[in-house]
Amino acid sequence: MEKSSRTAMGAGGLQFSHIGLYVTDLSKVARFYKEALRFTQTDFGDLGTTQLVFLSRDPAEHHQIVLATGRPADMAFNVVNQISFRVPDLPTLRDFHDHLLAHGATDMHPVTHGNAISIYCRDPEGNRLELFLDTPWYCDQPLREPIDFSESDEQIMARAEAIATRLPKFMKREDWQAEVARRMAEDQRG
Repeated sequence: MEKSSRTAMGAGGLQFSHIGLYVTDLSKVARFYKEALRFTQTDFGDLGTTQLVFLSRDPAEHHQIVLATGRPADMAFNVVNQISFRVPDLPTLRDFHDHLLAHGATDMHPVTHGNAISIYCRDPEGNRLELFLDTPWYCDQPLREPIDFSESDEQIMARAEAIATRLPKFMKREDWQAEVARRMAEDQRG
């Protein structure tokens, strides 16, 4: 493997590709991901008795999400904590916030983690989704404080920064990334 390919694969040649979810109502959940999150259905079909729908937003990935029938309707606990998607900026996050609400997302919570601005919501079967944008800062985690999307972009970013700067480990994101890269290199030599 060429060095540039190894770099693209991340440390140790491992890169996350996709997630699979069992669902009870395949068409309803597929429609939500296609309409609310603008995924494209790349394939579908049956594998034995299981029906599958493959979804992607990246033409280099056949699928980033695969939905599979077989989730028990009476499942008492969902083992998926959350599925997270990065967006490039606050206007895009606002657009998805409104789009998700218009397509039936529930349990909507706009928050800041100091190092990110996020919206959390639930898909039609209760899987928690996070859409987020990185801020230019790092601060101690976990941290979660509500934000108000009726405020301007500038007000939201100023609030996120004020929350982040009050914590003892506050630093610029690039400084934190350099430190984590150093630690990861040590772990890989391990």
